[in-house]
Amino acid sequence: MISILRRGLLVLLAAFPLMALAAQSPHDVVQSTTNALLSDLKANKEQYRANPNAFYEALNRILGPVVDADGISRSIMTVKYSRKATPEQMQRFQENFKRSLMQFYGNALLEYNNQGITVDPAKADDGKRASVGMKVTGNNGAVYPVQYTLENIAGEWKVRNVIVNGINIGKLFRDQFADAMQRNGNDLDKTIDGWAGEVAKAKQTADSSPEKAVK
Repeated sequence: MISILRRGLLVLLAAFPLMALAAQSPHDVVQSTTNALLSDLKANKEQYRANPNAFYEALNRILGPVVDADGISRSIMTVKYSRKATPEQMQRFQENFKRSLMQFYGNALLEYNNQGITVDPAKADDGKRASVGMKVTGNNGAVYPVQYTLENIAGEWKVRNVIVNGINIGKLFRDQFADAMQRNGNDLDKTIDGWAGEVAKAKQTADSSPEKAVK
């Protein structure tokens, strides 16, 4: 059975193709883009299964414009490390971060069989930051909560964080990055280059957490 982290992150990967228009509310962005990508996945699933690299590249192309990769990367590094990083190091970390997520969770998305995804009713936002809830139905029929944080950046809503079944993914990766830096003797290049392995460790940590369905 797909773990709850994988179920939640597959929604993160599924929810945001090239439809983040400034005129849309955060709720509408999540709703419309979820429908759009799941439709695309249904049409191309067998092709993607036969060519995983093409699938990862497609996910990156779809996610790139609507995820605040720079903001997420700096948040994971924290000011302590990001202020010391060169532009080249920041760019490399962003690319490694995105690629590792595609590789670790792409297969989970391919396993999704339309069990059910429901976006919660719209909530008021202040025009700068918003939270959008979603419920994902697992293979066992249990329903699990996912919560997205979006920020309005230059007139477009972009994803900054996700909480999956109570697990704050941003915090999980921040803790993992700090631990890796300590183990690597504060060698930023070594930590960046080994980030795929750190994501795997973070995934194992989250997968070992108890699964709690929405009652």
